[in-house]
Amino acid sequence: MPPINRRHFLQFAGSALASISLSHLDLFRQGEQYGNVLAQGTPGRKLALLVGINDYPEPVRSLAGCLTDVELQRELLVHRFGFNPSDILVVSNTSNLKPNRQTILEAFETHLIQQTKPGDVVVFHFSGHGSLVLDTDPIPGFTQDGKGVNGTIVPFDRASTQPDQVEDIMGRSLFLLMSALPTDLVTVVLDSCHSGGGTRGNLAFRATPSRLSGDQPANPSPTELEFQKQWMARLKLEPQDLAEMRRKGIAKGVAIGSAQYDQLAADVPFSGFSAGAFTYLLTRYLWQQTRTEGVGTVYVNLQRSTQDVAKNAGLTQVPIYAANPDSNGQKPIYFLTPTIPAAEAVIKSVSGGQIEFWLGGVSSRSLEATDSGSVFTLIDASGKSLGEIEQTSRRGLVGYGKVKQGQIGDIKPGMLLREQVRGVPTDLKLRLGLDGSLGQDQSSALTALRSVDRIEVVSQIQGSTVDYLLGRMNPAYLKQAQQQKIADLPPVNSVGLFTAGLSPITASFDRANEALPDAINRLRPRFKSLLAGKILQLAVGGDRSAGLKVTTTIEQKGANRSVTANTYQFPSGSEFQVKLRNNETRNLYMAALVISSSGNLTVLFPYWDAPEDAALVAPGQELVTPQTGDGYQFVLRGTGFIEVLTLASTKPLRDMLQALRPIGESRTAGSRTAVSLRDDEPLNIIGAMLGDLNRSTREAGVDLVSTRQLVKADQLAAMSTFIQVMGG
Repeated sequence: MPPINRRHFLQFAGSALASISLSHLDLFRQGEQYGNVLAQGTPGRKLALLVGINDYPEPVRSLAGCLTDVELQRELLVHRFGFNPSDILVVSNTSNLKPNRQTILEAFETHLIQQTKPGDVVVFHFSGHGSLVLDTDPIPGFTQDGKGVNGTIVPFDRASTQPDQVEDIMGRSLFLLMSALPTDLVTVVLDSCHSGGGTRGNLAFRATPSRLSGDQPANPSPTELEFQKQWMARLKLEPQDLAEMRRKGIAKGVAIGSAQYDQLAADVPFSGFSAGAFTYLLTRYLWQQTRTEGVGTVYVNLQRSTQDVAKNAGLTQVPIYAANPDSNGQKPIYFLTPTIPAAEAVIKSVSGGQIEFWLGGVSSRSLEATDSGSVFTLIDASGKSLGEIEQTSRRGLVGYGKVKQGQIGDIKPGMLLREQVRGVPTDLKLRLGLDGSLGQDQSSALTALRSVDRIEVVSQIQGSTVDYLLGRMNPAYLKQAQQQKIADLPPVNSVGLFTAGLSPITASFDRANEALPDAINRLRPRFKSLLAGKILQLAVGGDRSAGLKVTTTIEQKGANRSVTANTYQFPSGSEFQVKLRNNETRNLYMAALVISSSGNLTVLFPYWDAPEDAALVAPGQELVTPQTGDGYQFVLRGTGFIEVLTLASTKPLRDMLQALRPIGESRTAGSRTAVSLRDDEPLNIIGAMLGDLNRSTREAGVDLVSTRQLVKADQLAAMSTFIQVMGG
């Protein structure tokens, strides 16, 4: 089957994303489009129908994150885009309205179609399973085994009395319902997929087989076909009219899906909660979106916000969106600024001296560092600071704290919070899951890993948060990796590390039949390098440039080409330069590091033998590394993803430079060269960098929990650029 065309998106309404590496450009466009549709709701009304289904009856596998998706959307719509809570209807396993087929369809008609007027804004969100059914009049090209198919969303009661039929809601039905809306300001968000369900590593996927038994796609139920006939009659549409409209594109507004046709939509365990990867990343992006940011800045920020999930899963999930053919899909259709400022959190309640707040705008990586010790600035509707709140605990996406500055009586539900200081634990550990491929060796692995410092072993993988998996390559995993086109695959029965989504970190494997204790001893330096990368991600926050105006460009030498939103794939052997520009009115100290897909860290800049002031970049100036005449070249080798992480600080990175010098000297590295780190060096360098940031934060008058390194948001900018290295 050919790749899905954007304008045919809704015909595959059940298709959502793949496993986690979201297309940065597509998600940026979707976020822009979605945000501007929502912002258009003045003076009209704003209505939303949010559907989430976690629990399905057997044999359909239940999910864990769909109800969280509904919460994520609801909090965003109310507190970022000004929806009236009474205008948001929730249909879910835990709401008064249960997510069966009839209830979902009736809610769409009564809450959306019957209440909407021209100029109103409408949002329909579905999180749950998707699937496929046979379609006698499909969009050209959409076939499976030579038969026409249509994507579906799967209600709780999909089972039919006939084994070859299901009660799914087809994309054609959604098209008709959208056509019946009396407004064009419509957004449909679907976080589901229709192929390759089940689990992989600690992930579950939002697809279920079409038939309740058997392999061939099921037929739609007579109830579904009759429903479509009734709506065609109400809309005065002949079959040929509907077919032509479907071929042209979606019915109205904007439709956003979480994955391409042949990909998977991931249901992901995060720190204390589960959610759809797509919904979490999209809503978090919209919490932080500011209309004053340029496309390049938003793109870099969005890269970091998607990659903190994608990097651990090792999978590819490319969202898709479509706009009605009568509108201009290349530009934001409703180009208006939200009146509520960007934020990371919102106050939910105040009881006594305890403040409860929703952390929907904080990255999944940062949540691990925000159980306690972080400080948020309380802001009003104009973004003005009203006080400070210190976080004392967290449960999932809900934080709890106390007033650090200001008056408790002035704090009201709905007020927004921005992260000011992040507290990074000094005893952070690498969470390592034991994969079932180890078989009877799991107990010996557990014993051997107990002697490895700063490792937390997770025996029960499914539904747990893990950084990596320790496992053994077997024929099934090898076939899966070959389908993902991963190069340099290790031999069967070799031991190494996998991502949480069971993609092998190929450089971590060695020979076949290696004894497990020997493999763990061999992997000790890699554990330290991976932990250093995790600490670094927690320190920098993974989402935004913290208010410092800095731009990063990565240019391919000799090709007149730079890394932008739609050019992030380059062949092995390409040579690059990194350019850091200070757009502030004050001096900044800058650094650049590279993190390989296997976890290896290399410090590109500052050079190990550079004076402290070499990292200083004056206002309006640019730092370029490497330059002609330097002692190294930045050349991409092999295949896979690398992350170029650039840092900008208002204070010197003195400790980091001092820790780097003896490493460079011990390698007899030439002058002005990059330094690759090994053994304990990654942890030492990252620890020194955190020491610099912690010292400058405490010198600024912030003094909280002594067991945490403190990072002040307005003193640090961090930008991640991800490059996929392709075979030459």
